[in-house]
Amino acid sequence: MDRSFLDADIPTLVEKSLTIDERIALLGAPNWWNTTSIPRLNIPSIRMSDGPNGVRGSSQFISVPAQCLPCGTAMGATFDPELIHELGTFLGEETKAKSSVILLAPTCNIQRSPLGGRAFESFSEDPYLSGTMAASYVNGLQETGVSATIKHFVANDQEHERNAADSVVSERALREIYLYPFMLAQKHAKPGAYMTSYGRLNGLHCSENPDLQQKILRDEWAFPGLIMSDWFGTYSVDLALNAGLDLEMPGPPRFRASLLVNHMLTAQKLHLKTLNERVTNLLAFVQRQARRNPEVVYGDGVERTRDSSEMRAFARKLAGEAIVLLKNRDATLPLTKEKNVKSVAVIGSHAMRAIISGGGSAALKPSYAVTPYDGLVDGAPDGVELKYTVGCYSDKYLPTVENNLTTPSGEPGWLCTFYNHDEDDKPLPEPLTSVVVNDARIKLTDFVPPGLAPRWSVKLTGKLTVKKTAPFELGLTVAGRAKLWVNGKMTIDNWDNQTPGDFFYGQGTIEEKAVVDLTADTPVDILVEFSNVMPARAGETTIATQPALMRGVRLGGAEKIDADEAIEQAVALAKECDAVVFVAGLTPEWESEGFDRPTLDLPLRQHEAIAKVAAANPKTCVVIQAGSATSMPWIDQVGAIVQSWYLGNEVGNAIADVIWGHVNPSGRLPLTFPAKIEDTPALGNMKSENGKIHYREDLFVGYKHYHARKMQPLFAFGFGLSYTTFSFKDLSVSAPKSTTNDIGVHITLTVKNDGSVAGSEVAQVYITYPEDAGIPLTPAYQLRGFAKAKNVAPGSSKELSIALDRTAFAFWDINGRGFGAGAWKVVKGKYGVSVGASAEDIRLAGEVTLEEELTWVGL
Repeated sequence: MDRSFLDADIPTLVEKSLTIDERIALLGAPNWWNTTSIPRLNIPSIRMSDGPNGVRGSSQFISVPAQCLPCGTAMGATFDPELIHELGTFLGEETKAKSSVILLAPTCNIQRSPLGGRAFESFSEDPYLSGTMAASYVNGLQETGVSATIKHFVANDQEHERNAADSVVSERALREIYLYPFMLAQKHAKPGAYMTSYGRLNGLHCSENPDLQQKILRDEWAFPGLIMSDWFGTYSVDLALNAGLDLEMPGPPRFRASLLVNHMLTAQKLHLKTLNERVTNLLAFVQRQARRNPEVVYGDGVERTRDSSEMRAFARKLAGEAIVLLKNRDATLPLTKEKNVKSVAVIGSHAMRAIISGGGSAALKPSYAVTPYDGLVDGAPDGVELKYTVGCYSDKYLPTVENNLTTPSGEPGWLCTFYNHDEDDKPLPEPLTSVVVNDARIKLTDFVPPGLAPRWSVKLTGKLTVKKTAPFELGLTVAGRAKLWVNGKMTIDNWDNQTPGDFFYGQGTIEEKAVVDLTADTPVDILVEFSNVMPARAGETTIATQPALMRGVRLGGAEKIDADEAIEQAVALAKECDAVVFVAGLTPEWESEGFDRPTLDLPLRQHEAIAKVAAANPKTCVVIQAGSATSMPWIDQVGAIVQSWYLGNEVGNAIADVIWGHVNPSGRLPLTFPAKIEDTPALGNMKSENGKIHYREDLFVGYKHYHARKMQPLFAFGFGLSYTTFSFKDLSVSAPKSTTNDIGVHITLTVKNDGSVAGSEVAQVYITYPEDAGIPLTPAYQLRGFAKAKNVAPGSSKELSIALDRTAFAFWDINGRGFGAGAWKVVKGKYGVSVGASAEDIRLAGEVTLEEELTWVGL
């Protein structure tokens, strides 16, 4: 392709070369993942892909496998910006391997509540930690030439009625909590693109909000890049364009069609000048990314899988650094022969599955994955025997069965055959095309074969083989309509009479189930028939006229177990072994984009099973795989608790490294774990009430709420144990050094390893504002700096240095520039400087006096 666009003058191109219809086309997309090309002017298309913990590529239907890295909360738990910078660089190369130059990441919304469906994607409940990690991620990513798309701008902190709900946020909370991470990322990393939130902010949809997009982002923060919508997060023609939204995603566009936009121009609801500005932003961004990545943009477009021993080692290291040791009574961990551990019971359905990520747009098909059980077996010391039993299930939907499927010709997976329908909605006899799919989750949003009619269906055929003779429960979930046949017998009907569920972002059904008797190593024929047309709604007598927007079907299955018997077997095994590793938690179906969690509890009978196993063996270690906090009613009974988050491909090896002591855990909690849901700051304010979500906790998010109410959490923000112990000493806080409209304060302290093994510790700096300075109600402690003392040898010390600038001492004065016009403000006075190992464990205290007042707007 001609590369003359790389040297084109964008304003001239926009005003003199592009037709109006071409300009309009550029502000939408041709499909789910690409910008629009204009071959006449040699304007290329550039591709984007979902993150934030891996690069999925341009198809959810037949995904090219990718590396999956730890989720956002796991990244936050490292408290290591340097490591997250490396992660960003890693993902930049992954992005280019998928022929993309834009990654839809990072997510740096705030975890108002652990029940938030996408909490696992975000870094933290704290805006400073979130912004610091986001900046490191963006810098690492963009150093490879790939653009970040920081999201979701702003207040996309829960999933309830996410396309409509109005987040009602005070001006101070908006600036000091929810915009703060984006501000830090913009100041220190300058993301190439921003993605707007689905919902409303104080009355306006974020994609139509000029205060967000123009006043704050472009004017105050001097952002020059691209603003895009979330997928189907555009709701208007002129309002979004006038507010500043450059790109509607995905395509084909629903609002930026030529007829609609031209009508707005004719009616002067939209002016040509505005249209040209949006096109200029878009093309400048495309040109910049094409210049940085000509080999990708003008390449073959083929998506590839990267893999090497070095990449695996990095993913394993990153996952290990994210794990948080929450409890370790009497040094239950690590499990070693020196502690007379010769047999270990491994319990829990999670142990045999590689649960690598939460659900939704963060999910991807991994290039490989290590289960906790396999990791424990491979890493076990010589002479230690592992024994497994399931104990209990934990699934919301039955596990997918792709590993048990073969095509009629014997290939792994099953055969997916497409059929067009005639005018009577009957399948045509000749198939349009067939393809082998090695996944039991069939998502048909970003892929349809050429020539597909508006109404169509798919037949999925294969053979299902299990290793054990037993009753087998199958489950069929669909967005559209579907039926399942086993050996020619119709077994599940999810076609006309459907029960709405949360499958596929709330577009689908619940899981309909049936039990069949299967014989070990004896295949049965499987047929799933799927239609893209939704069934009639209640009260309708005809087939619905609109095909499903989100189209897909999912086949799950597992042995049908007797729940009581499974727990009894786990207890019996626990009694006969020296120690227990119980792997528990959530799954991508419990924690996902599209809905919020209903409860803190672990699902099904996991709590009961853990309690009974711990009663049988006090050396029970519970490993929790979850992206946020869960309840732990058995906390006093177990010997150890490991919070492992979602750790990506290397999940099993990373957990094993900590269990066996090959890695000394150094992760720290990036969010507060409440003792009960009633203690959480957003209690009663997570769901939409008459279209509004009230952020009534205001500034008191996370640990700030617990401090203010003198409430003891289950585990504090910043908390984490080690296999060694540390002490802090020698705190020094420098006098402020003034520069042009800034303040510099330098903090040093010494961290000493008082134990017998090498380890790492995080020192956290919390600022307290002057009591007598007239500052409005403000949290007593606010994280404004941290540093990690890495790999400190036993008996050794490391000096840490932490720098604070003016933002560490500032609050948002709502009348800082006069009545009704806010600004950042630093007042004179004596500020407390506290250094702790967590928000509840303050070790050192100092102070600094600021002698000058500062006021500013912007970065």
